[in-house]
Amino acid sequence: MEMTSQSSPANLRPGSFYLGVDVGTGSARAGIFDDGGRLCGCSSCPIQIWKDGDCVEQSSTDIWLAICTAVKAACSLANISGQDVTSLGFAATCSLVAVDYDGEPVTVSWTGDTRRNIIVWMDHRAVKQAERINSSKSPVLEYCGGAVSPEMEPPKLLWVKENLPESWSMVSRWMDLSDWLSYRATGDDTRSLCTTVCKWTYLGHAHMEQINEKDSRDMEARGWDDDFWEDIGLGDLIDGHHSKIGRSVAFPGHALGSGLTPEAAKELGLAAGTPVGTSLIDAHAGGVGVMESVSDSKEVDEEAICHRMVLVCGTSTCHMAISKSKLFIPGVWGPFWSAMVPQYWLTEGGQSATGALLDYIIESHVASPRLINKAASRSISIFELLNETLESIKQESGAPFLAALSNDIHVLPDFHGNRSPVADPISKGMICGLTLDMGEKQLALLYLATVQGIAYGTRHIVEHCNAHGHKIDTLLACGGLTKNSLFVQEHADITGYPIVLPRENESVLLGAAILGAVASKKYSTVRESMKALNAAGQVVYPSKDANVRNYHDAKYRIFRDLYKQQLSHRAIMKDALS
Repeated sequence: MEMTSQSSPANLRPGSFYLGVDVGTGSARAGIFDDGGRLCGCSSCPIQIWKDGDCVEQSSTDIWLAICTAVKAACSLANISGQDVTSLGFAATCSLVAVDYDGEPVTVSWTGDTRRNIIVWMDHRAVKQAERINSSKSPVLEYCGGAVSPEMEPPKLLWVKENLPESWSMVSRWMDLSDWLSYRATGDDTRSLCTTVCKWTYLGHAHMEQINEKDSRDMEARGWDDDFWEDIGLGDLIDGHHSKIGRSVAFPGHALGSGLTPEAAKELGLAAGTPVGTSLIDAHAGGVGVMESVSDSKEVDEEAICHRMVLVCGTSTCHMAISKSKLFIPGVWGPFWSAMVPQYWLTEGGQSATGALLDYIIESHVASPRLINKAASRSISIFELLNETLESIKQESGAPFLAALSNDIHVLPDFHGNRSPVADPISKGMICGLTLDMGEKQLALLYLATVQGIAYGTRHIVEHCNAHGHKIDTLLACGGLTKNSLFVQEHADITGYPIVLPRENESVLLGAAILGAVASKKYSTVRESMKALNAAGQVVYPSKDANVRNYHDAKYRIFRDLYKQQLSHRAIMKDALS
């Protein structure tokens, strides 16, 4: 396996070393953090993925091997041995894992390939199942924006039952990927409030609001709504006290079992018994890793944290805000109790394709190979080269500001549906303003318009949340896309809010590491650990130029109108085919 790695040049002092593991869509990553929250060593290992139309699948065996490789490399780069690792936490995409009674993979693929036992988060095979579930009008739907998405687990489970009955009968445990990782590491299949509440319709508040985070020993799962599972045709998942989907559920960071099993410790190159914390979905780990990165002040302000929204910007983007009271927001997932920061309600918006969309726009253009070769010859990213190209066009054209270059190109970024706030999984992407120009400069303009379209989507989500009770006035951003200065500045200008970038860009890994730090009892709560290990970096402010704001207000109106046009077009064609 090919790996990418990075390490800190700093001389390390004796102390605690927290290991965070994150499994994204394309790779497994491991990061070592010291007791000041600084990244000491980081390594990445690619993972397999199979794509066939709406079906996207992975292998839990392959992912575990990639994790073991990345962990060993991260320890080496941090100049520590595995025995020095104090604790471990996992984060992963909200993908669905199927294993049998022996913990072996069970296929979820039409192909019957036993390696392919994971339905990846972005898989949209279960759109029809999601529609049927939503028609049930179950009360649990109130806690996920009024409707389940095909990216959530109940529709995927229903699809397997209806299409792969043999696999359905073989499965002993259905698990979110991050929960499976902690189970594989510890043998404890206690599930996380994060995964079960956000992706499985578990009602965490139904029995856990009165349980103290510091003493959450009663983990029996009482938040499943059995009527819901019966009504949608999955009543067999109730059997055995919900043994296939989770008998016990815990706060993120809850210490699992006796820590790493001897077998898992040997595979990872760590010490048996190393504490492991209950997991988080990767985006939510990013929230934990960045949400307190606002200043050097560690003063307790219960209200200030509720005015922030975290953007975790990767293949997709998640938009997360928390509140002390539950806020029901149509088309936005949640409110999810204790799903990210314990004792707070989580609101989760999102865009299904952001980094993936930019890759698609660039790679599908005829000028892409030339630009990619140019960027490689200069050892810079394609985004850096495109940003330079835009600056050159601005100088040549005399445009008043860079954003104005896209005045006649408009992009609706729903190329993989709209997750929020309109919650339309069959929404399609739209581009207005194409010409026959196949040059590099035209690609740069299309790229700019796409970045802006993504940022208008974020503005739509923020405005929608604030209209329904939130008071968001600060954005914190992390993830791969935040390395792109244009992406960050356009988001600041378009939303009108400052964007805080964390000191450590690997916020998802830090969030995962925080879970282990809490499990090790170094910190008594997730919030305490966040305050100790989060740190602010650069702050990007919106332009003060009124012309820039007026320009984006105009383009935002067009952005909103594009979706209305699509709905109109959809209705016309439906009538034509009826």
